[in-house]
Amino acid sequence: MLTKSTIRLVTSLRQRKFRRQEGLFVAEGPRLVGELLSAFRCRLLLATREWMEGAGQQWLDKPVEEVTPAELERVSALQTPQQVVALFEIPADEVSTYVAETANVTPTAATANYSLFVDKHFSTDDLHIALDGVQDPGNLGTIIRLADWFGVRHLWCSPLTADVWNPKVVQATMGGIARVKVHYLDLPAFLAALPADCPVYGTSLDGQSLWTSSIDARGIIVMGNEGNGVTPEVDRLCRQRLFIPNYPVGQPTTESLNVAMATGIVLSEFRRRQSPHLP
Repeated sequence: MLTKSTIRLVTSLRQRKFRRQEGLFVAEGPRLVGELLSAFRCRLLLATREWMEGAGQQWLDKPVEEVTPAELERVSALQTPQQVVALFEIPADEVSTYVAETANVTPTAATANYSLFVDKHFSTDDLHIALDGVQDPGNLGTIIRLADWFGVRHLWCSPLTADVWNPKVVQATMGGIARVKVHYLDLPAFLAALPADCPVYGTSLDGQSLWTSSIDARGIIVMGNEGNGVTPEVDRLCRQRLFIPNYPVGQPTTESLNVAMATGIVLSEFRRRQSPHLP
């Protein structure tokens, strides 16, 4: 039987402070939970008999508690509960630990510390995404899903970006969170510490056309806040600005694209340029 303490625990994890306090996050549904069980340590599975006798048979070595559909509905954040709710441990992230240790230093010292950080944690040979204050959980989750699809393994986020362990973010990743690492840091200090030859692409309404710009297969693509775009502090550190033109050019249209949609278009173009069999 589902206890009141378990109900309180699961529902409390919808709030960031309790996720950090307990070191846990929630995922729901057979497909998502199945993906994450291979990537994160599971603290508890709340599952219906249907799941346990079907998709969940291979995971019955995990801590699992059988619940009725009505009990599952009491802890689910979804309109239609999907057989299983899982509590996973938030993994320790040495990047976040490093950032916390250097948070209360001067800007000059922060940049120097981040230079050491970049040497250890950042691969200049890969393509990365930076998020400057993307606050909608659905957008963050979708961007993680896109990063997973296009082979981007690291997202570097400003502190004002939505919490990656928010249940809405986790659900929107569709399992991509198992393969894409999300880090929170002082984004201006981080970008300032990158090597001079590392491309930093900002997305801007006054940038150059994405279709005709010269772009590299490596570097970091900066996507800005849903309403305000990239902050001035970060924009000054972008070495090239890109714009997705509407079609036909000059025709009256909506003011801008959704940030997740724009991320998908930009990543698609970067990867298209890398594919030797495509024009």
